[in-house]
Amino acid sequence: MNIAVKNITISNEVFTLTNQRAAFWKREKALILSDLHIGKTAHFRKNGIALANHIMKSDLERLSALIAYFNPDKFIIVGDLLHAGDNSDVDEFCRWRNQYPDLLFYLIEGNHDRITEALERKLCLNFRAELLQIDDFIFIHDFDKTRSGFQITGHIHPGVILNSSVKSFRLPCFVQTSGQLLLPAFSEFTGLDTKNIPKSGKFFVFTDSEIHEI
Repeated sequence: MNIAVKNITISNEVFTLTNQRAAFWKREKALILSDLHIGKTAHFRKNGIALANHIMKSDLERLSALIAYFNPDKFIIVGDLLHAGDNSDVDEFCRWRNQYPDLLFYLIEGNHDRITEALERKLCLNFRAELLQIDDFIFIHDFDKTRSGFQITGHIHPGVILNSSVKSFRLPCFVQTSGQLLLPAFSEFTGLDTKNIPKSGKFFVFTDSEIHEI
């Protein structure tokens, strides 16, 4: 698996964007991602739609590769770790998580994260809240216009449409504005929203091998 990177600067802090749908904050040694939707494939299977669980395994393999690449002290999930509560996919995620006992696990709750106290213990969370603030940076699942400070968010699953003479391509992206860094959905088993994303700012579109600013 190829990891392509691009450094950006926000408020004099270096953040590294990757083509693997995650970012790294150098000063905090924090791997940052959003929208894993663990349990989505199991939820579909439970409701009669046959899906193989290799989709989630692929997501976790990418996450392991990022941990090996950056050697973070913690990873911060900016909402929607889960898709539909506790199920067999969550058990698999917990087994994966147990490989990294020294890695701190911060969860910013998203609209899909229905977590009981028992499930919180099972997930081995070190931090769980609706938002996390570190200096002037606010980690929150969906952008909140009422708050000051730079917000790092997810929720929207941002994407862009690139047109060529042959066909159109829909690709995931990061979006950076003066007050927000919008993360792509980490899970590849998600749709893309090309309409409800910020209209101005920098768009960082990525492929399997490169990151392009448009």
